[in-house]
Amino acid sequence: MSDNLKTSIIEFPLDFPIKVMGAQHPEFEAKVLEVVQQHAPDTATENINTRPSSKGNYISATVVVRAENQEQLDNIYRALSSHPMVKVVL
Repeated sequence: MSDNLKTSIIEFPLDFPIKVMGAQHPEFEAKVLEVVQQHAPDTATENINTRPSSKGNYISATVVVRAENQEQLDNIYRALSSHPMVKVVL
């Protein structure tokens, strides 16, 4: 792969929002934050905002992470995607 293709269009570090969706559960927010903190320990409860779906069956969370590099973001996405409470990560 050429160096041009390896170059990220994102300039790090930056505050990066990650959208996470799953079934409604009282611990959803805490579990999402716990997973994110494994890779971005400075992420605090103030960095997460949740919202229920219109019928209340699902919940979405937006977590703003201070991303230092692409590998860190990739690790967060992989960890969230593999969590049993999470249905979608954007």
